Amino acid sequence: MADTVTQHIIVGAGVSQVYQAWANFENFPSFMHYIKQVTRRDDRLSHWVMEGPLGKKVEWDAETTRLEPNQRIAWSSKQNSPLKTSGQVTFIPLGQNETDITVSMHYEPPAGWAGDVVADLLGDPEGKLAADLRNFKGFIEAVPERTNRPK
Repeated sequence: MADTVTQHIIVGAGVSQVYQAWANFENFPSFMHYIKQVTRRDDRLSHWVMEGPLGKKVEWDAETTRLEPNQRIAWSSKQNSPLKTSGQVTFIPLGQNETDITVSMHYEPPAGWAGDVVADLLGDPEGKLAADLRNFKGFIEAVPERTNRPK
């Protein structure tokens, strides 16, 4: 069953700092609870690992479809990926040290055991996305002017 969720949060950091930290996908395990690893394959392709109950993992490849510096990042999972996902995150500057982040994502869990793992992990998807955004807020506000840049 497909689902779409949207959440937003205001963080106490400038839009450039926020964008750079988010565009470095390897940061995601630092603030997304179930994401265990992200490996950038090239400028557009990344490999994602999500770990669930009993050590079961779901892995997929995603393509960055839009990179608009300090404005938007969009993605879509590759056609052969077991988890079908797409979406975007937008960044709106609210002042020198505040940014409004909005994430909209669409996903379709896979069938079989991987689908069961994903369904368990994505139960209450809006609540989990909101928690991930709160974690990102703590992550980005913890260290001024992070220098993490996309590779």
